[in-house]
Amino acid sequence: MNWDHAAGEWNELKGHIKEQWGKLTDDDLDVAAGKFDQFVGQIQRKYGIAKEETKKQVNGKPCAF
Repeated sequence: MNWDHAAGEWNELKGHIKEQWGKLTDDDLDVAAGKFDQFVGQIQRKYGIAKEETKKQVNGKPCAF
């Protein structure tokens, strides 16, 4: 995923992200607001996944978002 592009279209992407990571709330995504590190941190907190594994999952997802 191109995170520079994602930050610019964050509101559009939030729906797709919530499909993939349903535990994330709108508030969680507003905190992340397209910033990779904050997004990874939100996933870590909600799912209890290690940082490196979370990054691998985020970066390994097809760009439906």
